[in-house]
Amino acid sequence: MLELTPEQRKFLKSQAHGLKPVVMIGQSGLTEAVVKETQRALAAHELIKIRVLNDNRAEREAWLADICAATDAAPVQHIGKLLLIYKPAETPKLTLPR
Repeated sequence: MLELTPEQRKFLKSQAHGLKPVVMIGQSGLTEAVVKETQRALAAHELIKIRVLNDNRAEREAWLADICAATDAAPVQHIGKLLLIYKPAETPKLTLPR
């Protein structure tokens, strides 16, 4: 799993402010289809929001860790029912601070 510094995390949070969720985890939970869609979205956008339709915070935290492990992405933020994750593209669009 990719690791981010606090400065990089802060930068990514600011970049994500206007983003809409592009992946949704529904009542079926974290399925293989959700992971594949997340991989496609990360390849296209690098930084994505995922909406989770679940009231269990511990389960959302576990799904965030599972998604990041499966996609080799970095967790940026978990706020409410939104997960924010980042994975740099082959030719990165975002330049992270060091």
